[in-house]
Amino acid sequence: HIRSCLFVLLLLVYLFTIGGNMLIFLVIRLDAALHKPMYHFVSVLSFLELWYTATTMPKMLANLLSEKKTISFAGCLLQTYFFHSLGASECYLLTAMAYDRYLAICRPLHYPSIMTTALCVKMAAGCWTCGFLCPISEVILVSQLPFCNYNEIPHIFCDFPPLLSLACKDTSTNVLVDFAVNAFIILITFLFIMASYGRIIGAVLKIKTAAGRRKAFSTCASHLIVVLIFFGSIIFMYVRLKKSYSLTLDRTLAVVYSVLTPLANPIIYSLRNKELIQAIKRTFFKKVEKASPTH
Repeated sequence: HIRSCLFVLLLLVYLFTIGGNMLIFLVIRLDAALHKPMYHFVSVLSFLELWYTATTMPKMLANLLSEKKTISFAGCLLQTYFFHSLGASECYLLTAMAYDRYLAICRPLHYPSIMTTALCVKMAAGCWTCGFLCPISEVILVSQLPFCNYNEIPHIFCDFPPLLSLACKDTSTNVLVDFAVNAFIILITFLFIMASYGRIIGAVLKIKTAAGRRKAFSTCASHLIVVLIFFGSIIFMYVRLKKSYSLTLDRTLAVVYSVLTPLANPIIYSLRNKELIQAIKRTFFKKVEKASPTH
């Protein structure tokens, strides 16, 4: 009975996540008024979230309906690789978005000449490329570990920490490599984002009018909320030098960054952005008017 309720709840969350991110992606692509660098990065983030949730949630849904919850070793490694690749890509993409907001607020006169369409495309492509290269060394090291006896993954999806806890040999090298890779990706990008927002806040405080300060900061408030939710959970989860883990805490954090963050992104960006809401209305009502019969 509990599994059925969880399945319905998770299915609704998954459908809302897909629908919300797909809506934002399509509206930004279809509405010419949103063809700006900031919205280009938001659309790329929404597209990334579609794949990010697809790596874990369909299997989680299937497990809730199945009595025998199994996954092959190759399938487990693939799930782990794509989950970390897309997570790393999101770290880099959120950093690129912070840089975009820094240029727009702190260097507004140079912004149009620096943040061109070509640079936006290159930055987005660089985020995806670097993200997919980062976990390769970790996956190779895990694939060479011996796993003895019956292996039950004490987690809601395949990930490096629970896999390392199942290995029947010393995994100190794996733990050290995981820490080095994760610390580089997560901490460096987070510090860069915070440095950008430190500059942004300093520039906003120099604006003389309250309305001007409010308008300037409202353009990056949504992004900052997403950053704090996402990085707050993954820093505690992955930047640590130990092999033993609290399973309850890990599962809770996993729900935050794998389920709730992709769900919250379209809500945060749509509710806090009047320009995006207006674009959604324009796109939606335009389609309705075209479909309605004329008299």
